[in-house]
Amino acid sequence: MSVSGIYVRGVTDQCWTRAWWMGRTCKHGRASSSEETRPTMGTPWPVNQPAMRNNINVDRGVDPVRVEGRWKAVAVCWVLGLGSLMAWNSTLTISDYYYQVFPKYHPSRVLTLMYQPFAVGTMAILAYNESRIDTRRRNIAGYCLFFVSSLLALVLDLATHGKGSIGSYLGLCIVSAAYGVADAHVQGGMVGDLAFMLPEFMQSFFAGLAASGALTSGLRLITKAAFDNTHDGLRKGALLFLAISTSFEFLCIFVYAYYFPKLPIVKYFRQKAASEGSKTVSNDLAAAGIHQARSALLGVDEVKVPDRLTLKQLMVQNVDYIVDLYLIYVLTLSIFPGFLYENTGVHGLGSWYAIVLVAMYNVCDLIARYTPLIDWLRIENRAALMVAVLARFLLIPAFYFTAKYAAQGWMIMLVSFLGLTNGHLTICVMTAAPKGYKVSSVSE
Repeated sequence: MSVSGIYVRGVTDQCWTRAWWMGRTCKHGRASSSEETRPTMGTPWPVNQPAMRNNINVDRGVDPVRVEGRWKAVAVCWVLGLGSLMAWNSTLTISDYYYQVFPKYHPSRVLTLMYQPFAVGTMAILAYNESRIDTRRRNIAGYCLFFVSSLLALVLDLATHGKGSIGSYLGLCIVSAAYGVADAHVQGGMVGDLAFMLPEFMQSFFAGLAASGALTSGLRLITKAAFDNTHDGLRKGALLFLAISTSFEFLCIFVYAYYFPKLPIVKYFRQKAASEGSKTVSNDLAAAGIHQARSALLGVDEVKVPDRLTLKQLMVQNVDYIVDLYLIYVLTLSIFPGFLYENTGVHGLGSWYAIVLVAMYNVCDLIARYTPLIDWLRIENRAALMVAVLARFLLIPAFYFTAKYAAQGWMIMLVSFLGLTNGHLTICVMTAAPKGYKVSSVSE
C-alpha cells in the first residue's frame, strides 16, 4: 500500500469539528458552550406550549417534535446528503471505464488526490471566514457547482468521443478539483445548518451521503450487466451515470432553495438561531417568508451576546473528535477506492471483482449509518470512540495478507467490515460532538 493511497478525507468537510457552526454562527462568528444541551437522538425537549404553524415563538421552549414537518425534513436531509456525494461517487464508480480510457494514469488514485486538497483548502478558507458567509448562498453555490461540474464531465466525454488524450485527462482532473470545492461548500454548510437542529437530521444527511455510494454501485452493476456485451458498453454506462448525476444535482438546487426552508420545523430552528444571535440566517428566514429582526424575535430592543468560544477554543475542546474523524478517513481512503482497484489481484469474478468490492463497501457503509439509532450499539463515550477508531488500523495488515494470500470471499468480507465500521463510527462522532452547544447564549 503506497503513501499516495493515504488520503486525508477526514480533514476536509468533517474534521473541522466546531467549524460546523460556520454555516450558523452568532454575531461574533462563534458558537458558545451552554448547559442547555441539544436533545439526544429521538428525545424531545421539554414541552411548554404547542407550536404555531408558521411564525413560531422560539422564546417559550416549544417542543420541536410537535412542530410540523419533522419527518419531511428527515427525508429532505437524506436527499440533500445523497446529492452532496452523488457526482463524486459516480466518478469513483465508473473508474473501471476511466482505467480503460487512461490505463497509464491511475485514475482512482490521481482523481482522489486532486479532489482532496481542493476540499481541504476550501474548507479552511470557509472555516476562517465563517461568520461572514451566508449559509444559504454557500450551499446553493455548492450544489450549482456540483451540477456544472457533472455537466462538464459529460460534455468532455462527448466532445472527445471517449478518447484518452492527456488534454481530456487534465480536464477530468479539473472537474475532480471542482467536486472538492463544491463538497467543501455543501457538506460543511449543511453540517453547520443541521448541527443546531435535531440529531436525526444530521444522521439522515450522513445516511444520504452513504446512500449515494450504494445507489451508484447498484446502478453500476445494472449498467455493466446491460451493456457488458455491447459495443462501447463501458462508455455507454459511464455516460448514463453522468447524465443521472447531473440531473439529480440540478434537482437538489431547487429542493434546498425552495422546499427545505419552508418546512415549519426548519423555520423553528432557524428562528431559534436568530434569537440566539446568529447573523447568517437572515436569507434562510427570508426564503421562508419571515422578515423579522432578531430583536423582534426576542421581544427586546437589542440582542446582547455574551462571551463566545473562539474557533481555536472549540477545536481544543473537541480535539479527540477531530482526531477520530481524521483517522477514520485516513484508514478508509488508504484502502478505498485505489487499493481495491489496483492491488487486489485477479480472481474468478474478473472485471466484476473491483465493482463488487466497491458495491459491498458502499452498501455496508449505508447500513451502518442507521445502526447508531439502536441505543445499545451507539458509542457516545469519548474514550471508547477513540479505542474503536484506533482498533480499525488492524485492517491494514489484514487487507495486505488477504490480497496476497486469501481468496476473493475473504476480501469481500473485509471490505464489508471496512464499510460497516466507517459508517457507524462516523455517525457516532457526528451526532455526539454537537451536544452541549448552542448558537450563542442570549441574556439581558
